[in-house]
Amino acid sequence: MTTGNHRTPRRLAAAALVAAGALTLSACSGGSGFSDAGEGSGDQTEPTDAPLTVLIGSSGTAETDAVTSAVSDWSGESGIEATVNVASDLPQQLSQGFASGDPADVFYVSADAFAGYAANGSLEPYAEDLAAKDDFYPALREAFTYEDTLYCAPKDFSTLGLVINDQLWSAAGLTDEDIPTTWDELADTAATLTKDGTTGLAFSPEFQRVGAFAAAAGGGLVTDGEATANSTENVEALTYVQQLLDDGVAAYSSDLGAGWGGEAFGKGQAAMVIEGNWIAGAMSADYPDVEYSIAELPEGPAGKGTLQFTNCWGIAADSENIAGARELVEQLTSADSQLAFAQAFGVMPSIQSAADQWSTEYPDLAPFIAGGDYAQNVPAQPGAVDVIAELNAQLESLRTADPQQLLDGIQPDLEAVLADAR
Repeated sequence: MTTGNHRTPRRLAAAALVAAGALTLSACSGGSGFSDAGEGSGDQTEPTDAPLTVLIGSSGTAETDAVTSAVSDWSGESGIEATVNVASDLPQQLSQGFASGDPADVFYVSADAFAGYAANGSLEPYAEDLAAKDDFYPALREAFTYEDTLYCAPKDFSTLGLVINDQLWSAAGLTDEDIPTTWDELADTAATLTKDGTTGLAFSPEFQRVGAFAAAAGGGLVTDGEATANSTENVEALTYVQQLLDDGVAAYSSDLGAGWGGEAFGKGQAAMVIEGNWIAGAMSADYPDVEYSIAELPEGPAGKGTLQFTNCWGIAADSENIAGARELVEQLTSADSQLAFAQAFGVMPSIQSAADQWSTEYPDLAPFIAGGDYAQNVPAQPGAVDVIAELNAQLESLRTADPQQLLDGIQPDLEAVLADAR
C-alpha cells in the first residue's frame, strides 16, 4: 500500500489540510460598475512599469512565505515592483476591490466564484495566450473556461482518494492484495473492517464526497452543459451508497460524531475514509501516531472516478499592467514554482508535465495526483452553489430516501441555474 504518516514529508503534510481551505472559498456577487465581460486591457502586449499587487487567501505562514518569495524573485528579475497581501476574507475583499474599480492585479479565484467574476467583466481573459495552456489538466482548464475562453491559469488542485488505517487493516487480516478496486470489493472490505465499534468506511454527507461515486458510475450533475442530476447513473450511484449505509458498513462522518472524514479516521471511528490530499496535514498535526495508506478510489460501473477542487490565478481586467501580471502568472505556474509550492505547503501542481516528479518526491500521496487524469469538477455556474447546498441537505437523509425522488427534486433547480448561465 502507498503509506502516509511519518514517511510523508512533514513539510508537505503539515500544511496540506489548511492549504485546502483556499479551495473552498465561497462565491460572492459582484456590484455595479463592472466593465463588459471580455473587455479590459487585453491589447496590452508589453509590461509597463506599473507596480503589481497580489492578493492571496493563505493557508498559513508556509504558503505566505512561499508565494512572497516567488513573487519577490520574479520582481527582482523583471524589474516590476510586486507586493503580496494576505486577505482576511478573500471573497469580500475581491468584491470590494472590483466594485471600487481598484482591485488587486493578481489574485486567487476559487472555482465556485470564477464564473460570476468572468460574467461581470472583472477578470482579464489572459490564459489563452499562456505557453503552458495545453499542459494544464483538461478538467482544470474546463473549470476556468467561460464562453469557450480559458480565462485564468489553474493554480493547483486536490482530488479525492481512499484513505486506509494500516493498523486496522492488518488486524483484519488484510494485505496489499485486498485493496478494493471495484465497488463490490469496497463493500466487502468495508464489511470486513466494520467491527469493535469501528465503521468500515466513512465520508462527509455532501456531494463533494458522495459525488465521487456518481463520477465512477458515469454520472455527474452537469453533462455537456446540460443538467443531469436525475440521470440513471446518478441514481445507481446513490443507490449503491444507500446500500452501504443501510448495511452498516459505511457511515456519514457526522453520524459518527465527527466534523469531517479526517476526524473520524484519526479517532479510529472509521477504518477507511474518502478524503482529499489535505488529510495529510490533519494526520500529521492532529493524529501523528496513526499510520495510513492512500489508494485511488475503486472503479464503478463506468470505471475510475473522483472529484477535484481548484483555484486559479485571476488577473483584474482593470489592472494597469496586464502584460506584467501575465508574465508573473506564467512564472508562478511553471513547473519549478509549482514544485516549490508543493514542498512548502502541500499542493499538487496543475500542469501535467510536473506530475511524475511530484509523484517521485511524494510517492505516499501519488494516488491523489493520479486522479487528475480522470477527475470531475463540481459544477460552479452562478447559482450552482445553492443547488448543491440543497442537494447536500437531502443527502443527509439518503439512507431512508428514494434516490430517484431525491434527484428529481434537484433537477429543475439545476436546469434553471444552467438556463440563467447561458
